[in-house]
Amino acid sequence: MDEEGGSSGLVKSAAVKLSEMGERTKQLGTAIKDPHQQRRIILVIVCVALLLDNMLYMVIVPIIPDYLADLESEQSEHVHVVMHPNSSTNSTSLDKSTKDSLDVQIGVLFASKAILQLLVNPLSGTFIDRVGYDIPLLIGLTVMFFSTCIFAIGENYATLFVARSLQGLGSAFADTSGIAMIADKYTEETERSKALGIALAFISFGSLVAPPFGGILYEFAGKKVPFIVLACICLADGFLLLTVIKPFSNRTRENMPVGTPIYRLMIDPYIAVVAGALTVCNIPLAFLEPTIANWMETTMHSTQWEMGLTWLPAFFPHVLGVYITVKLAAKHPNLQWFYGAVGMVIIGASSCTVPACKSFGQLIAPLCGICFGIALVDTALLPTLAFLVDVRHVSVYGSVYAIADISYSVAYAMGPIVAGQIVHSRGFVQLNLGMGLVNVLYAPALLLLRNVCQMKPSYSERDNLLDEGPQGLYDTIRMEERRAKKKGYSTAGNCLSVDENGFDPFKAQRSMSEESSGPEFT
Repeated sequence: MDEEGGSSGLVKSAAVKLSEMGERTKQLGTAIKDPHQQRRIILVIVCVALLLDNMLYMVIVPIIPDYLADLESEQSEHVHVVMHPNSSTNSTSLDKSTKDSLDVQIGVLFASKAILQLLVNPLSGTFIDRVGYDIPLLIGLTVMFFSTCIFAIGENYATLFVARSLQGLGSAFADTSGIAMIADKYTEETERSKALGIALAFISFGSLVAPPFGGILYEFAGKKVPFIVLACICLADGFLLLTVIKPFSNRTRENMPVGTPIYRLMIDPYIAVVAGALTVCNIPLAFLEPTIANWMETTMHSTQWEMGLTWLPAFFPHVLGVYITVKLAAKHPNLQWFYGAVGMVIIGASSCTVPACKSFGQLIAPLCGICFGIALVDTALLPTLAFLVDVRHVSVYGSVYAIADISYSVAYAMGPIVAGQIVHSRGFVQLNLGMGLVNVLYAPALLLLRNVCQMKPSYSERDNLLDEGPQGLYDTIRMEERRAKKKGYSTAGNCLSVDENGFDPFKAQRSMSEESSGPEFT
């Protein structure tokens, strides 16, 4: 009897657990169907993808130099023993020549990701505009997963170089489509600024926490473990994307809105000013990352843990800068350009003070200032790119955020290669003074954006054709479907004039309707 009672109790408890799991599954399904809950889940997916990409970018900083040095040392020792079995090694000259070669290899390896990302972004932006945001994001996560696995198993320089380059290919799709998806889902400027600010916080966290994360796991668990952990997170994020968004579900793509070509966005003066600011403000970070460790070792005799934790304290002012900019933008959205200009001045002043630091504690302050300023610039100007596309072009965001990614890639492609050359030829002090001066001189250029918020997007055609509020990228699909049912419908007099903002946002769609219904009466 006791055994029967125990077995019945187990059956009941199992049934209760199954029913609880069923309820949770129903709740998840309901959350996925609810548009507001769905976009929150999408924000989580995108933020995890951006976190992974930036962790992969920085996690190799404490791992690869040491790992390649060990490989080079083993190869040099083996060659010397084979060629001169009875002679001793001239360690000083060998170490010097090996170190010079190794520095070049590390610089090229670090820059290869940004260089390939820079080359692929124009193509990925156009591809995203054509097919939407979900499939490119899945492609990016898949490529990042394979590149991470290759990093884990790679045991020579060529394999690591392939893995690093593949990461740049994945980033060109994942970063651009992820940021563009956030801009598309959050159509109101306040919500968009907040969502992009959260994404920037994840980017900062990934970049700044990755070096200590990688260094600790590499020290105690070996080279493979950090990359295996990141590959598992990437795989989980990809499965969540497939579950929530379902990229390969049947969807009408014939009437996708025609996005503005990327070359036309590049020559838009407002977008060009924003892109230049994103490049200039990230130059100090991109140039200091590969050079500051050697400078700390030679000038202040810093320990390994101090060099490893150099950038970690800067995470907190970066998040503070994001928070302050989002709050200020909600109250005074017309001053986005001013927040960016203030950020560039702070970056310039902080860069100039870095060489004056004599201890690790003193160095933390200017580095925190640089990251705080970058947060102001990025948080203020990334939503401005989406707004400029809304009011001056078609509301498709793949190409414009590909331009933003190109801006970042230019800085980080030059950093590992150019920064070292400048330090050797001019010195560390001149490098920082030059970077600071460039930021301060560029800040007044943002005055060109002061009238951007006075531009108003044309929502009248949307409001006439859609029963509910705008949902982003696929609004125009439904517009075209309804326009086909309403032959002879004319939008003259409802939309903004072409010359009010310099561009007709529905030019492609209007030209199609004019061909079918004849010349429009004015």
